[in-house]
Amino acid sequence: MRAPRMRLLKLLIFLALWGVTKAGPGKFWHISDLHLDPDYKVSTDPLQVCPSAGSQPVPNSGPWGDYLCDSPWVLINSSIYAMKEIEPEPDFILWTGDDTPHVPNERLGEAAVLKIVERLTKLIREVFPDTKVYAALGNHDFHPKNQFPAGSNNIYNQVAELWRPWLSNESIALFKEGAFYSEKLPGPRTTGRIVVLNTNLYYSNNEQTASMADPGRQFQWLEDVLSNASRAGEMPLSPTVSLLKGAPISVMFLTPGVTPWKTTLPGVVNGANNPGIRVFEYDRATLRLQDMVTYFVNLSQANAQGTARWELEYQLTKAYRVPDAGARAMHAALGRIASDQGTLQRYYVYNSVSYDTRACDEACRAEHVCALREVGFDAYATCLRAPGTALAPGLALLLAPPLGLSVLLAR
Repeated sequence: MRAPRMRLLKLLIFLALWGVTKAGPGKFWHISDLHLDPDYKVSTDPLQVCPSAGSQPVPNSGPWGDYLCDSPWVLINSSIYAMKEIEPEPDFILWTGDDTPHVPNERLGEAAVLKIVERLTKLIREVFPDTKVYAALGNHDFHPKNQFPAGSNNIYNQVAELWRPWLSNESIALFKEGAFYSEKLPGPRTTGRIVVLNTNLYYSNNEQTASMADPGRQFQWLEDVLSNASRAGEMPLSPTVSLLKGAPISVMFLTPGVTPWKTTLPGVVNGANNPGIRVFEYDRATLRLQDMVTYFVNLSQANAQGTARWELEYQLTKAYRVPDAGARAMHAALGRIASDQGTLQRYYVYNSVSYDTRACDEACRAEHVCALREVGFDAYATCLRAPGTALAPGLALLLAPPLGLSVLLAR
């Protein structure tokens, strides 16, 4: 069965709930995993369509992309303009990286990585010239990939300059040293703040920081940021996913990727997805998430019709019959996914952005429910071994903890 698509070692972004004085609902976009393949082309030669397919032949490539390939420019361009058409005036945009194609390091290079980040930055600024963007680097946005250093380097420096219109001088200086920063939310009287952490520094595949306890002193910096907020009476919450006296206090959401690329991670079967983008509704007074809406392109249909049509996939509150997108509501949704086959199947289809519509059987249910319920490797493995839990044949990889958008929720 298809395991949930993990956004491995994404830069963790969370909203620190330090109070916002501007009342009323607001909206923000979250986009991720654009993975531009600049060399994608429609070809009658199945081995010449896209470098991101590796040695796999791509027999039925179309103008909007292919499930074996990363995103062509036309698909990414379409996704950003679709955001503008659907919700043209968001409060801000979260852009959580992974911009370059899935190709070997020797096919990229530092200049190519920077060129792709620059191209995507210009596109977002062109379409949303007056919108604040909180951007982060994914593990593919460095050369060599994954090897993020704990100090200043050319990529950090160049990207900080590209993102200068979105960052304060203090954030630019911080980004140049470690690719992390903190910014206030938009608004003249806003005291809310976003903190962007570079979790690539802790990736087990990152040889640059393997022996360091606190690479770039990022945790010390975070402690200082939270302590200063506390002294200012801004009520920071700890960035954890846990239970308080049996009640959930926070939840993490994994945003869909724009790239349709079929992952080659061990143990993942048929791991492609349709391109997706997501908009959140939140309460500006409390920063509590109220709802989440995902839009998508059916890639097969787009190629057949010659037009990419971005359409509603689902609205969280309606799909799972919950009042909002808070931790308690998501805990209730998890209960329904675990106990009701119809809700489980709905979740399973949404998990691949309506690409994989096969029936989710008992083994599939166990894998997905355990992955939703448990963050750590050990807890996930224990969940799978619990009585009555079936494991799908051939599962070779435990799901990684979902390091994506983590939104801290006030109670």
